[in-house]
Amino acid sequence: MRKIIAGLFISLDGVVENPQDWHFPYFNDEMGAAVTATLGAADIVLFGRTTYDSFAGAWPEREAAGEEDAEMARALGDVRKIVVSNQALEFTWRNSEQLEGDLVETVTALKNEPGDGTIGLSGSVSVVRQLLAAGLLDELHLLVHPIAVRKGMRLFDEGETPIPLTLLSSETFKTGVLNLVYGPAGSPGDGTYEDARVHLSQPEQ
Repeated sequence: MRKIIAGLFISLDGVVENPQDWHFPYFNDEMGAAVTATLGAADIVLFGRTTYDSFAGAWPEREAAGEEDAEMARALGDVRKIVVSNQALEFTWRNSEQLEGDLVETVTALKNEPGDGTIGLSGSVSVVRQLLAAGLLDELHLLVHPIAVRKGMRLFDEGETPIPLTLLSSETFKTGVLNLVYGPAGSPGDGTYEDARVHLSQPEQ
């Protein structure tokens, strides 16, 4: 069974839109290693159309340029890429295809295939939201930047059903970025202030 891992750049106030406008000042070797670990281990990368267009518009040229990021560009070109879109798409970036059928059903089938591969996501917020709501994500990697962007789409939209998560690991980078890895969790149960107040420390006399 495959593991599904999503990675997102996110601001302190929850913005995930257009990270290229605010996250590069915080990009260092630690963040590069975290991003590479998320995508580099994947044998399938799942994209929303907007994120795919961004990747396809940049990484093939970076591979051809042969500079420091060419190895990462080559790996992204070689991996199987599946794009989620309601419109028919044509591809020029190798190993790209369009997801056929229902997203949740198709990803569930991919996840349940034999083997221990990984399905990776980078960005693609609408896809991440749907997979989170369906309980299909195994790990959600959030690189929390110490900046309040104050405008743009947030990761979590309005909804009726809470999505409980459990913190699997945390790391603080030298830039102040938090590398937080979450996994699915069971219901936190019911609780009231009466339950919580026993944990409040008493003031010194």
